[in-house]
Amino acid sequence: MHLRKIPATMATQHPDNAGKPYWHSRPFVSSIAEIRESFLCFSDLHIDEYNWDWEGKFVDEAVVDRLLHQHFSYFKKHPLGKDKFLTFRFPNPRVEKQFRLARALMVAITSSQLAVSLGFKNDPIFEAILPLTETAGEIIDIQQAFNSLVGIEHKLLKLNQSIKYMEIIPLFEQVLTIINSDKIIKEYVALHKKIFGRKPVYLRPYCARSDPALNSGIVPTVLALKVALSKYKDLERELEISLYPMLGTGSLPFRGGLSPDSVDLSLKEYAGVKTLIIQSAFRYDYPRKKVLEAIMKINAGLPKTSSLALNRKKIKSVYSALPYFINPYRATIEKTAPLINGISRYVAKRRERMLHIGLFGYSRGVGRVSLPRAITFTAALYSIGVPPELIGTGRGLRSASKKGFNGNINSIYLHLKEDLIKAGLFLNKDNLSALSGKSNAWQEIAQDVQEIEKIFKIELGPQQNNHKEHKKLSATILDRFQNNKNISQLITLTGHLRHSLG
Repeated sequence: MHLRKIPATMATQHPDNAGKPYWHSRPFVSSIAEIRESFLCFSDLHIDEYNWDWEGKFVDEAVVDRLLHQHFSYFKKHPLGKDKFLTFRFPNPRVEKQFRLARALMVAITSSQLAVSLGFKNDPIFEAILPLTETAGEIIDIQQAFNSLVGIEHKLLKLNQSIKYMEIIPLFEQVLTIINSDKIIKEYVALHKKIFGRKPVYLRPYCARSDPALNSGIVPTVLALKVALSKYKDLERELEISLYPMLGTGSLPFRGGLSPDSVDLSLKEYAGVKTLIIQSAFRYDYPRKKVLEAIMKINAGLPKTSSLALNRKKIKSVYSALPYFINPYRATIEKTAPLINGISRYVAKRRERMLHIGLFGYSRGVGRVSLPRAITFTAALYSIGVPPELIGTGRGLRSASKKGFNGNINSIYLHLKEDLIKAGLFLNKDNLSALSGKSNAWQEIAQDVQEIEKIFKIELGPQQNNHKEHKKLSATILDRFQNNKNISQLITLTGHLRHSLG
């Protein structure tokens, strides 16, 4: 059994904050400011892990040098790699240029040498996330590339006098990959044993929450996650290695629903997850005192949770129910993509990202519609009063109900009703009605709303003054957008009201 600490919370650089960080002068966080941000997440917010993201964004490659030199006494007390963790997210060479991966690998290796030279005993970076993991071979390839680099013997480089092995966290980003991730893990462990002569001591399978929702809708994403968590339990026993699942939670229900207001619900919904992601909106769009209390609650409560055990019959019913939600969701999103893309151009930028255009359904053969990243996509739809949680969900529930699946869905996705009510607070039925007059895609969403209201016996819509204010703003946004006017500031205002840009 290994002895390392598994952090319950990991801060990331996801640009979903509407307001400015409490420590910064503006909402935009440059790559230079991310050094300070990482230190404050450790020292001020009591988050034990910070994700240093190399995927599709500009990076300060001197991160470990700066942290250890600028905060030497802090890290002497709380060593990187032992008490606090800086975890790289590598670029996947299948998607990004290989030289970016080479740079990330070299920083991990040379940081190890730097730490030794400063008298630290732990490797500051010994674990990295591999985004878009789809096969066991991809994980092994990265580990072998790392081994080849540290195997270089040269009197000037001395790379072999550094960390010898890199742990990889596979990040699963699509519904079908998540639900079948146990097979990838199983194959990875077998390959690892064959190549390195031993099984990995532990693994942190990381399930995305935003991208699968963007691609397939909210219900399939949560159901897939629950199946994966249940399978991991059995897999631990079978493989005799420890699994510590991670989950990429944003603040709005569509992207995970984890905010300082929802910690108790999230601890129940995501029981069995061992690390929850604390994104920018969680940290910066709520009062700092509330944020601190929420993080402490997660740090104390999450390790004690245990995942829902699902029997074969329930798992089978999930597989059968998925198409009822995925198909209508995708069909509608394909038709609404032009409007979503048009509005998304006005969503404020919060980080120094490189140009990235997500391809909707890129591996699914459902057409080739380009969409913005999940945060921008979510912000665009919320800002016109059409929360994406609702899309495909009403029709999916109606079809699943006819087949007798809804009992199982509600017993697996515990807070589905609460999430839909929460999203529905920002619904603008007038906007939806106006859009429905121009396209049947929006009529389909109006149908989703009616079905949800009928099934759960609820009425979706604004309740409190801030929700009503959001509705007014969303009406203005749609009107101005249709008249080719700038709506950027108005979108940010709606983000303030919902405590998250997207």
